Amino acid sequence: MFKLIALDLDGTLLNRNKEISSENLEVIYKVIDKGYEVVIATGRGYYLAKGLINSIKRPMTILANNGNILRSSKDDKVIFSKFINKADFKNVLLLGKSYDLHPIIHVDYYLDKIDMIIEDDYSQAKYKAYLTKNDNRFKKISDDSIYDIDRALAIVYPGKKAMLNEFSFEINKRFPNRYNSHLLEKIDMAEAMFEVMNPQGSKWKSIVEYSNSKGIRPEEIIAFGDDNNDIEMIVNSGLGVAMKNGSSLIKEVADIISERDNENSGVAFELKKILNI
Repeated sequence: MFKLIALDLDGTLLNRNKEISSENLEVIYKVIDKGYEVVIATGRGYYLAKGLINSIKRPMTILANNGNILRSSKDDKVIFSKFINKADFKNVLLLGKSYDLHPIIHVDYYLDKIDMIIEDDYSQAKYKAYLTKNDNRFKKISDDSIYDIDRALAIVYPGKKAMLNEFSFEINKRFPNRYNSHLLEKIDMAEAMFEVMNPQGSKWKSIVEYSNSKGIRPEEIIAFGDDNNDIEMIVNSGLGVAMKNGSSLIKEVADIISERDNENSGVAFELKKILNI
């Protein structure tokens, strides 16, 4: 018997317009009313994620920044957080500089209205499509004080896939077991995006931590996702559903590949079948 449903946002629950379809919304209400726990598990920061699920008029548990912080949308209370160790954080930034890579650092200064930190003006080409003039929750730090950040949730590098693959290999060779990381391919702002986090920071590890507190076992979890940062939860949950529009890697390991994509309410379509709604 399933008890918890973990839903990725971009490419999964959301369509290309970053909206939740009426069909997806209707089914989410139904599963909540039937007593299922629904958790949003996203790579996005909490503030943006909360805004994107605003159409769900229920308190939600949001696992943001790929599992590095969990908050309740009811009161924004932090349930738990996992920051990158300061020495490990500095090592990534220094190595990134040697590759001429420019980080976008996700942080938890939520009460100060700061979610991201960058090194240069947002309009620079290196931040193109990731930041816009409408984003107002980031801060520019252009000197060595950037190494003093103590609440870093993730370091993100958009760029060319080949370069980021090489960078990923070098990080893991020089600093084995110091980080959790993944390379995303199903994104709009670049050819690929590499993300570095706390070694315990992953969607699946944090879903398990949260579900344990609720008395829910891994085999009682359904997980939906579309990209490589969702692979761990798709593999380990009781039922892992990869979206029709998902990456080739996630489709290889899923129990089910959805018959419909995210543009056609694939989440709702599969949940109706799985839970006999």
